[in-house]
Amino acid sequence: MSTPSLKDQVSPEEWQLRVDLAACYRLVAAYGWSDLIFTHISARIPGPEHQFLINPYGLLFEEITASSLIKIDQAGNKLSASEHPVNPAGFVIHSAVHAVRDDAACDLHTHTRAGVAVSAQACGVLPISQQSTFVLASLGYHTYEGVALHDAEKPRLQADLGDAKHLMLRNHGLLVVGSSIAEAFLLMYNFESTCQIQLAAQAGGTLIEVDPRIVDGVGHAMRTQTGGLGGAFAWPAMLRKLDRMDTSYRT
Repeated sequence: MSTPSLKDQVSPEEWQLRVDLAACYRLVAAYGWSDLIFTHISARIPGPEHQFLINPYGLLFEEITASSLIKIDQAGNKLSASEHPVNPAGFVIHSAVHAVRDDAACDLHTHTRAGVAVSAQACGVLPISQQSTFVLASLGYHTYEGVALHDAEKPRLQADLGDAKHLMLRNHGLLVVGSSIAEAFLLMYNFESTCQIQLAAQAGGTLIEVDPRIVDGVGHAMRTQTGGLGGAFAWPAMLRKLDRMDTSYRT
């Protein structure tokens, strides 16, 4: 499908945000984390209005372009023209996060098999891999309340998230909050890997847990290894990978 370009109708800052968010959708699809059309990624537009960009409900993630993304406000009103609606559950979850987390430049939510499987385990994330220590350094849990369609759930979701980077939605999936789109993608890559590794390890023998002191000190390692948690090292490489596959997300 083709959507008329918005490049000349929005600010350069918003256009760059749209390109990066569209890239994130395409990468989520490429890595197999999408659930048909039923999950969502949002990016906050800088400013006091708490406006953010989100996917047009009905498009596959591999179809998302910079111009097809929909701008909405905290009430869910569409501020950019689109023939598509906004996923109601996506609006509830992302509006809840953006309302209370000024550092939430991007929220990324998935329903992967590994993520949902671990979210259904009473133990939650176990400290059994290097990847898990990064998650456990900043992790919250939110009890399942059904499909997230009701504003009444927002205060509980906000309280369970707190200031964490990762939120495990029990019996539902994974959510990450990044200070940039690049960071959100990297956080989810690691969160998803953590869950896949845990399920694989549980299929084997007795598990060895990481020393709690190592988990406590992982924050410094994260800042050193990932470029200040912002994904500065990984994101340019991800864009090059995507551009080798398909550049249409930039339109």
